[in-house]
Amino acid sequence: QVQLVESGGGLVQFGGSLSLSCAASGFTFTDYGISWYRQAPGKEREFVAYITRRSNSKSYGASVEGRFTISKDNAKNTAYLQMNSLNFDDTAIYYCNVLVDDKDYWGQGTQVTVSS
Repeated sequence: QVQLVESGGGLVQFGGSLSLSCAASGFTFTDYGISWYRQAPGKEREFVAYITRRSNSKSYGASVEGRFTISKDNAKNTAYLQMNSLNFDDTAIYYCNVLVDDKDYWGQGTQVTVSS
């Protein structure tokens, strides 16, 4: 079955950096693009970034453009989200997502908290 497991979240100071990982299994990783979303308390889930299956195209949400970088290692079945210049608005639970056979799959999420 499709599984996505996020890791790498934690507490980081304002202006700092953090790298998240999304380990995938149960599907052919090289055949699918991967997305990252986030959800802050009391807010709706927000699109963060997307990468195509062979990493030849990437897109970002407006609030993270220029600060976050999505990448994908098909040999390791893992996607990454490098986050720089973090601010308080980046505090959220971060989820990776894949659409397989018209069904959305989500990981359990990893908490990112930006502190002063």
